[in-house]
Amino acid sequence: MNVERSELLAGIGHDALWALIEGRHGDPFSILGPHEIGGMTVVRVYLPGAEAVDLIDASSGRVVTPFSVAHPSGLFAAATASRMGYRLRIHWPDGEQITEDPYSFGLLLGELDLHLISEGTHYSLSRTLGAVAMSVDGVAGVRFAVWAPNARRVSVVGDFNAWDGRRNPMRLRQSGGVWELFIPRLASGERYKFEIIDAHGNCLPQKADPVARASEAAPSTASIVASSTPFRWTDDTWMRGRSRQERLEGAISVYEVHAGSWLREQKDGNRSLDWVELSQRLVPYAREMGFTHIELLPIMEHPFGGSWGYQPLGLFAPTGRYGTPEDFAYFVDRCHGAGIGVILDWVPAHFPTDVWGLARFDGTALYEHEDSREGFHRDWNTLIYNLGRNEVKGFLIASALEWLERYHVDGLRVDAVASMLYRDYSRNEGEWIPNRYGGRENLEAVEFFKHLNSIIHERCPHAMTIAEESTAWPGVTKPPAEGGLGFDIKWNMGWMHDSLSYIEKDPVYRSYHHGTMTFGMIYAYSERFMLPISHDEVVYGKGSLLTKMPGDEWQKFANLRSYLAFMWGHPGKKLLFMGGEVAQPGEWNHDASVNWDVLDRPAHMGIQRLVKDLNGLYGDEAALQFGDFHPEGFEWATADDSVNSVLGMLRYAPDRSSSVLVVSNFTPVPRYGYRIGVPHDGVWIERITTDAREYGGSGLVNGAVSSEPIPAHGRPVSLSLTLPPLATVFLKGPSP
Repeated sequence: MNVERSELLAGIGHDALWALIEGRHGDPFSILGPHEIGGMTVVRVYLPGAEAVDLIDASSGRVVTPFSVAHPSGLFAAATASRMGYRLRIHWPDGEQITEDPYSFGLLLGELDLHLISEGTHYSLSRTLGAVAMSVDGVAGVRFAVWAPNARRVSVVGDFNAWDGRRNPMRLRQSGGVWELFIPRLASGERYKFEIIDAHGNCLPQKADPVARASEAAPSTASIVASSTPFRWTDDTWMRGRSRQERLEGAISVYEVHAGSWLREQKDGNRSLDWVELSQRLVPYAREMGFTHIELLPIMEHPFGGSWGYQPLGLFAPTGRYGTPEDFAYFVDRCHGAGIGVILDWVPAHFPTDVWGLARFDGTALYEHEDSREGFHRDWNTLIYNLGRNEVKGFLIASALEWLERYHVDGLRVDAVASMLYRDYSRNEGEWIPNRYGGRENLEAVEFFKHLNSIIHERCPHAMTIAEESTAWPGVTKPPAEGGLGFDIKWNMGWMHDSLSYIEKDPVYRSYHHGTMTFGMIYAYSERFMLPISHDEVVYGKGSLLTKMPGDEWQKFANLRSYLAFMWGHPGKKLLFMGGEVAQPGEWNHDASVNWDVLDRPAHMGIQRLVKDLNGLYGDEAALQFGDFHPEGFEWATADDSVNSVLGMLRYAPDRSSSVLVVSNFTPVPRYGYRIGVPHDGVWIERITTDAREYGGSGLVNGAVSSEPIPAHGRPVSLSLTLPPLATVFLKGPSP
């Protein structure tokens, strides 16, 4: 059809035309795509850099008409007598492209999706926002959607449009503040970002997708369209296995790992292992060592490797450092195949200030607080999530569910909980804003945790949540219905601090600090606790576990053996950071590997064998599990022998059907004929002594010890034991 230029641009004002040309127009669908004008259909496309465009009939493939140049900047228009299905044939300087018109498609997101996003209750956010490879009206492509309610214009940019923000501006769905666009013929693997013009007309640095499921490995920062093909899991038996409660009642021994530094390939540029290699080496190792779970320091995409992942920006994307999302799923699948659960450290407290990330995402404080007294964390130079905003709460909860549901992860350890619970955390007077009642408690964070844990436990009955909470906040592991936060387990930071403080002292001074080792049992059952010897204890000049120990080399190893065994005998689930099980001499370096070469030395190999045997005994003995969370499963055998620095614990199975005696001698002096009362008459069998020669000890053992009718410690019968120097012994009692 021969149509005048003025007719092709009918209804478009001068300002609107220039806004489109300059990439400032916030409603591109009002100009681009097909429009009914005066009894004909006018199709407009904006393709800066194109030499010519043809309108092609989608059914026959024939050329209907060439487009006219409506503006020399790259605006083309064509008219047809009636509306029809069409494609575009675009002539670029370096080739020809045939594609459907992104502006020929209707609304993409449903009103329910937008409503749930606004409410903060859209828990499948990665299937709605972000980049989703899919088909629309039978056409394959990628649907992009991003929450940016205060933006004037949002475009998706990538290699597919030469990163030109003028080419693919998006449609705003006002009710949800979400911008959307379907781009035909794109597929997984495409790199992309969002280009945003704020309400004041400023073009912001191009932003990575907050809900991207894949990202470039740092230092690159683009998001990647992830595959929509479901991963083929083989862990049905594991996922249908014991419930969360059954697993909580059993042995939980966690091997904490930084994926990038567990093992490095020295002959290949000191590179980290990828997920497939970790599944082949880390998983069998953890299984052989008897750990029940691997806990990974945050593997969500993060810009700075030196943060160890604790300053993430891609809360839905496994970091590209170790492979693809499918590779990570394979790693989890292999863990489950080996009978090992996977726990991820997860950080909903704060995020870094990188300009391409979440900071002032649409030109406003969208994810963070506007006021720095609420929104900026000076300790870490990070921004704090605004938990008073529904969309932000929903974003975080959807992130948690992403790992538990899409990747079959067995638990999340929530980092820096205390920093979220207190408005004055690490702030001086006048540097924080009280809550609505004038208090220091962050009421929004409290409600967030209650809601988070309730949703997780409802939707993911297999999953546990663990709080790293360093204060005495009450009810961390109580259900929300009882006023608690709803976590399953809390890290016992107090026990960790007290016990390390004690064991680092020269034995000659330990008698004066005996209560440090017994104090933890005063509050041991106020929460469900995990005893953590984590990465935080072997960095920043704190030294390794081995170098914390006093004395000469033999005493250092003996102290460490005794301490680890005391930990495994003490109520509470267990966590040990990688390298601790081999008595790594130096503190952790995230740019290097665990010092595996020390296993050439018998003393280090002895520590490793001990940890393996402790895990084995813990897993075999119900008596060492039941008292973790149930006070009726624990008694002090002796708690007041400060003079000799001896501690004795009795652990019981349910109904006291079996028992284990754990005795520690924290001095270098052997104790012969040490009498200790026991609840059952009969033969007590020594299962582990850390002084055994196979562990590097001197070989003082008890073997089988018969009780004698001599009262001690309030019990009618007792044992006469040999307590080796700087050692812990486990003896299994007779059946009652």
